[in-house]
Amino acid sequence: MSSKHLIAVIDDDDPFRTALIESLDSLGYDTRGYASADEFVAADGESSCDCVVTDIHMPGMSGIDLKLMLSGRGSTVPVIMITARSDRGLEAMALASGAICLLKKPFGSAELIHCLGLALNH
Repeated sequence: MSSKHLIAVIDDDDPFRTALIESLDSLGYDTRGYASADEFVAADGESSCDCVVTDIHMPGMSGIDLKLMLSGRGSTVPVIMITARSDRGLEAMALASGAICLLKKPFGSAELIHCLGLALNH
């Protein structure tokens, strides 16, 4: 029996989160969805996942704040960030926080697969 990678998907946009989870499932990953970074932290999601895919801009804790918190705890779980915004300096901020990739919505499956490959082989 082969072991699948568990990907945590954190996004406050329910339809987008559902679509991303379905896409990852179709690629052979196990997934768990969270409506916020706070929900992910409360559920201790980092202890069981192999990678986090998180939106940057959400109510409560942002994706960047989540990554900084995880790093502060010594977590090495790789983080891929996603955003629909094109704010100046956003990519630099995401990468400076330690994110593996920043995907800009809408993104294709090839971009997602590339980032997952980087994250899971990190």
